[in-house]
Amino acid sequence: MSTIQSQGTEEIHPDVALVARAKEGDVAAFEQLIRQYDRQVFRIAQHITQNREDAEDIVQDAFLKAYEKLDQFQGNSKFYTWLVRIAVNESLMRLRKRRTGKMVSIDEDVETEEGSMPRDLADWGPNPEQLYGQSELGDILRKTVQGLPPGFRTVFVLRDVENLSTEETAEMLGLSVPAVKSRLLRARLQLRERLSRYFKQKNGSAKK
Repeated sequence: MSTIQSQGTEEIHPDVALVARAKEGDVAAFEQLIRQYDRQVFRIAQHITQNREDAEDIVQDAFLKAYEKLDQFQGNSKFYTWLVRIAVNESLMRLRKRRTGKMVSIDEDVETEEGSMPRDLADWGPNPEQLYGQSELGDILRKTVQGLPPGFRTVFVLRDVENLSTEETAEMLGLSVPAVKSRLLRARLQLRERLSRYFKQKNGSAKK
């Protein structure tokens, strides 16, 4: 993607000015950031935790933590990228507390690596958002996504439901691009297998 330039300089994202004002104590500027991103953060948290109440708490915790740590935001990434990383961490922590002793997040102890690869290993068949819109199939997909390990589910939600790029997903999760691609491929394969069984059962019943 080509860089948009204005008079020889890169175009500045509107969030940069809002973050700068918020760092100076402008609460209204931070409230505007909340209004811009609270729905997306809630949707991601709900997909990961599969619980509306947890997601609502996570949104509040994520924005509170972001406000408290605003001085640590250096502007090396988009504010939204930084915010989602906080929300994902809060979501995974909530899952670990809920299922202590039963599951360990595969996002732990992973070091970030630099590097790039071709964009996609495999394309997701039907658009996940379209599938979610079909009530019966949407239920199957939601249950299947819920059954994925948290690390796979998180990558799938960010890439295929929220339509973020592989590079953005890697940055948000503190993973390498190859690690994101590997988890995404495994998540897609598991989902396709489950959906394939669903269609076979449905077609089998229709023929009877």
